[in-house]
Amino acid sequence: PDWEQLRQGAQSLITLYPVLRITLFPDGRELIMGRPLPANLAQWQEQGITAWVAESSSVKFHRCLPTHKTGNYLSPWLAKQMAQNMGAQEAILVDNHGNWLETSTGNLWGWRDGQWWTPPVEAGILPGVMRSHLIEWLTCQNQRVREEPWSPELVGQLDAIAYTNCVVEVVPIHRVIQENSERVYDPLHPVFQDLRKY
Repeated sequence: PDWEQLRQGAQSLITLYPVLRITLFPDGRELIMGRPLPANLAQWQEQGITAWVAESSSVKFHRCLPTHKTGNYLSPWLAKQMAQNMGAQEAILVDNHGNWLETSTGNLWGWRDGQWWTPPVEAGILPGVMRSHLIEWLTCQNQRVREEPWSPELVGQLDAIAYTNCVVEVVPIHRVIQENSERVYDPLHPVFQDLRKY
């Protein structure tokens, strides 16, 4: 890629958009797209959001090549559209065993027993940049991070949950809608202040 051209393109767009996505194609072409921050981001970060567990008998919401940022976001996008139809802001993707993997746009974090929990990359999640940085930062702060599958049993034992990505940073999830049930978590749990220090 022409790094100078990329830098100039990004500098000209950053005055218009706070979020830039740079895509490098195998043939050497580059694409820079800009977009605004979510309109309700400050409210979401403070009060939390509602998420819907994307379990559907008619559609399987699995990320294509989860360990790579391929640009193919159709399945998570469809899951998020269904979540919004249910009155939620995010969808939680699950595996064939009902384990929670990630949200349609970010990685999951939970707090229990004085430590952070996040699903492992091996479960089939996108290894988010923010997730990697948080794991490293929390470890440097002498906080334990457990990377384990989020089984229905574990999910029921978590005191607080949130999702993260490089755009929204940390957003608590205060309510989770499932097919036959609903879970409520504390969006004001004091541990979120620790994550926000990052």
